[in-house]
Amino acid sequence: MTVQGDRSNLPDSAAEAVQARFERRTAATLEFADQAGAVASAAHAMAVRFHQGGKLVVFGTGGASTDAQHVAVEFVHPVIVGKRALPAISLTCDIATVTAVAAHEGMASIFAHQLRYLAEPADIALGISADGQCPGVLAGLVAARERGLLTVALVGGSGGAIAASPLIDHLLVTNSTDPRIVKEVHVTTYHVLWELVHVFFEQSALLGPGVVR
Repeated sequence: MTVQGDRSNLPDSAAEAVQARFERRTAATLEFADQAGAVASAAHAMAVRFHQGGKLVVFGTGGASTDAQHVAVEFVHPVIVGKRALPAISLTCDIATVTAVAAHEGMASIFAHQLRYLAEPADIALGISADGQCPGVLAGLVAARERGLLTVALVGGSGGAIAASPLIDHLLVTNSTDPRIVKEVHVTTYHVLWELVHVFFEQSALLGPGVVR
C-alpha cells in the first residue's frame, strides 16, 4: 500500500515535471510583477472613478466570463471584513440578453450592446481575454471608451488586437501563450487591483474632491 506523500514508487522525473510546471508559473508571475507601476496606475484610476460614483463593468468570454463574475462579486461583496462594498456588475451573467444580442447582432456585439445601455461615462470597463484576440471583448472596450468609461484590459500572449487598440487606457499583459498560466496570473492581478483600490480609498486625498460615502 502506498502511503500518501510517499514518493518511493515515483521516478525522479515525475517530481522534476511538477517542479518545472511550478517554475513556469513563477516565472510568468514574476515577469508580470515588473509591471507594478502599470498595475498601481490602473488601480488608482479605478479608485478615482469609484470615488466619483462610478461602477465597475466586467466582461470576458469562455473561462474569462467566470473571471468577470469573480471580479464583480469581490467588489460587491468583499471577503475581507471591514472593506467597503463597491458597485460592480458582470455582463456575462444575463444569459437571455447575451444570447439575444448574439442571435441578432453577432457574438462580437454581446458586450458592446450592453455597455451602451447599462453603463455611464463615469464607470470603469474591465475586459479580460487570455490571448487579447477576443472580438467581443475588444468591441466592448471600444464602445466603453467611446462612451467615456475608463478602460482596463487584462490580456495574455502578445496582447493581440486588444493591445493594439488606442482606446485602452490601462493595458496589463501576462507574457505567456499558455491560457492556463495567463488565467492564473489574471486572478492574482484582479485580486491585487481590488486590494490597491481599497488602499487608495484609505488615502482619500489621492482621489480628489467629492468623497463618496
